[in-house]
Amino acid sequence: MRSDQPAAARLADVARLFSGRRLTLARQVSGLRKNGLAERIGKTATAVAAYESGSKRPAPSTVAELALTLGVDPSFFIGGRGDEAVTQTPHFRSLRTTTQLVRDQADAYGRLVHEIAIFLDRYVELPPRNTPRLPVQPDTISVDEPEVAAMELRKAWAVGSGPLGHLIRLAENNGVLVAYSIPQAVSIDAFSIDAEPWPLILLNPAKYDFSRQRFDVAHELGHLVMHSDPEPGNKIAEDQANRFAAEFLMPAIDIQHELPRKTDWPRLFELKERWGVSIQALLMRCRQLQVMNDTTYQRAMVNLSTKGWRTNEPGEGTLPEQPSLLARSVELLEEAGYDGGVLADQCRVPADIFWTATSRKPTFEWRPPIETANGGQHDEQLELLGVTDLESYRAKGRRSGAAEA
Repeated sequence: MRSDQPAAARLADVARLFSGRRLTLARQVSGLRKNGLAERIGKTATAVAAYESGSKRPAPSTVAELALTLGVDPSFFIGGRGDEAVTQTPHFRSLRTTTQLVRDQADAYGRLVHEIAIFLDRYVELPPRNTPRLPVQPDTISVDEPEVAAMELRKAWAVGSGPLGHLIRLAENNGVLVAYSIPQAVSIDAFSIDAEPWPLILLNPAKYDFSRQRFDVAHELGHLVMHSDPEPGNKIAEDQANRFAAEFLMPAIDIQHELPRKTDWPRLFELKERWGVSIQALLMRCRQLQVMNDTTYQRAMVNLSTKGWRTNEPGEGTLPEQPSLLARSVELLEEAGYDGGVLADQCRVPADIFWTATSRKPTFEWRPPIETANGGQHDEQLELLGVTDLESYRAKGRRSGAAEA
């Protein structure tokens, strides 16, 4: 769609090509329910549901209202740009600590990150996916399948024996996208989304801890390798992913002879530095491999809690590994003369989402597009609606009530 078209013509084109799925995505990433969006644009929740299901198309003026309210360019609502690439439910660890609204927001953000990767791959060829599928049934307690799957992934990635190096870089080199999630989703641990052509791991931006972050990445790799049809919060599947992570990071054949039989804190700290895992993970490995008996393990864990080390272990001076694949792709394009702002515009996702997804570090200042929408980037829609700024538009919407367009 040409950007030099008059506003009315552009919006009419969008209305004809309108994708309800894209509206759902924009609404969810803004953290809104249908009735919340309906209230803001002066429509009914039934009308919004009809737009999203595709049973009704919005008028051009309604497209402008939706774009303004959700902080996206109208062209965002045109489908056909990798919408079907992500079809799987995310691997969320627990459903008890988060609301469905927050999970939907995190899921929608992850889908947009994947969309950004598809866009960047047009200019910078991203590594192909190299994660074998080794299904392990999440509804039965497995014997050694998670451990076998972890060993197979090590073979597929040709990493050999012993401690792993930079785990995020290893994953990215093998076609796994890694990015930080949004601050609104800090109640969600790291999670993953199985997608083509690249699976995606989203890191918790508040969990800035080197060893625990590595375990999170290994845990999500386990889901991507073993669980193609996730059931969020499935305890058996979560246990399998933890076992996979332990074997992937600390292969039994390599580490068993290094683990102490008694609670030897200096030795455990040495192993923490060598293997890049937490003391807690090492103690659990001691029990898993029956190096420590249950009594010794339980006493060590009590001691760990008493010292306050379960949440803040000593020796955490190492900065967490950082994702770099998407960030480096943008940097390469900028070095070649492409303007980063133009790239964000051409990608047709909100600029804050683009820069959060392609950042090497977590951001805590990201706000949903609905909170950052402003008249400066939506002059055409404002003109069509007969107002001069976003607040005037919102006041007009409040006065119009729930009238249908």
